[in-house]
Amino acid sequence: MNENTFRSLSIMAAKQGTNLKRYIENLLSQEAEKIDDKVIYDHLLNSDPEGKEYLNAQETKDLENWLGI
Repeated sequence: MNENTFRSLSIMAAKQGTNLKRYIENLLSQEAEKIDDKVIYDHLLNSDPEGKEYLNAQETKDLENWLGI
């Protein structure tokens, strides 16, 4: 992390009354919550072609219906 980033994040953490570690953890948690399940599923299908084998045909169909794809 460069010095300017460290300083800026430290100031933001202090402004919220927390330490830098906790502030960064909260930022990461907030970003992770924004990720749509469909995006994750699409990524897994593209990055792990064997991924469809982890579920049987009915489970895959149910999951895809649930995700709306």
